[in-house]
Amino acid sequence: MPKNLFKNYIWLIETITSAGRITLKDINLKWLRTSMSEGKPIPKRTFHNHRIAIEEMFDINIECDSRTYKYFIEPSEDFEKDRLRQWMINSIAINNLKRESQKLRGRIQIEEVPSGQVYLTTIIEAMRDGRVLEVEYQSYKSNNVKLFNLKPYFVKLFKQRWYVIGCSDKVRIYALDRIKSLSVTKSAFEMPEDIIPEEFFKDCYGIIHEEKVAPEEIVLKVKPLHAKYLRSLPLHNSQKEIESKNDYSIFTYLIKSTYDFRQTILSFGDDVEVLSPLGFRRKVKSVAREMNKQYL
Repeated sequence: MPKNLFKNYIWLIETITSAGRITLKDINLKWLRTSMSEGKPIPKRTFHNHRIAIEEMFDINIECDSRTYKYFIEPSEDFEKDRLRQWMINSIAINNLKRESQKLRGRIQIEEVPSGQVYLTTIIEAMRDGRVLEVEYQSYKSNNVKLFNLKPYFVKLFKQRWYVIGCSDKVRIYALDRIKSLSVTKSAFEMPEDIIPEEFFKDCYGIIHEEKVAPEEIVLKVKPLHAKYLRSLPLHNSQKEIESKNDYSIFTYLIKSTYDFRQTILSFGDDVEVLSPLGFRRKVKSVAREMNKQYL
């Protein structure tokens, strides 16, 4: 797929979503105002090919109202699809707008996601077509580059890094920014029925899975200002506020006490205190004590 096609898909999704309902004529009027058009309208056949590709790649359906000949995004009750759509609109679409409008240069500041620039499109295509990837990969823990075949099951974005979850010798998680090279092979694979992407990280904070670690109830005591942040942007979908006082709030989570969750709790400083379980409290306390030593 040409590099610009992915951008074109995102532009088309954002344009129709923003308009609500829009004719192909009006889509082309907007398209001709972008540098991507090179002064040429989208041919009707190309437009319908884009619709098919968007449905296959993102499971987002662009429908046409036969009475008005206006196109619209079919509503979806699936939360994961909505979240994907929101990410695409709020992230890549803004990036496109920033690139297209010279007047806004420097006035729209967004987080860079460098790991998605090179390999993401190829991986998504391989997922769609059920093709095995040949990957050269170097983890942060090793100086050696490994070559292996990977069945790409799904991708996840977490804290400005893209990850692909798939099977090499077993199901593993690979960071795209550690990939040295990537190619699509002729070998085919089928998505296993027991791999459900929405369930895979259900009990996790971020990208650390740790099958042997069971989720447990973690209780946090949070100062008032930070409690407002947690209410507006929960740390995990299991978050519950069970108590609210003038000087603190109590939040509970059913989650795995993994390294990335512990580091996030530590990043809140003295705004957040782990009340239970005792083992997790001790781990956080131990790291805080070692941090304190560095500043004595």
